[in-house]
Amino acid sequence: MNPVTVLVGILAIGFGAYTAWARAEKPEQFKKLEAMKKFWGAKAGMAIHFVAYTVIPILFGIAMVIKGLKGGSLF
Repeated sequence: MNPVTVLVGILAIGFGAYTAWARAEKPEQFKKLEAMKKFWGAKAGMAIHFVAYTVIPILFGIAMVIKGLKGGSLF
């Protein structure tokens, strides 16, 4: 087991979960979200922000936790 890789994975999952919660509860907190909505439109801007700041970090975090538990290293 590589604890550093597992920790990075847990932090990434936490970041993704936080952004999902904050987007629902406090969307005004995300200045980039508003810029994305203005540039690409409300629906596409929200989708791009969701993928970039929620889905990708959570998937990366899951992959790092699995890799770390198997003894792999991020660095």
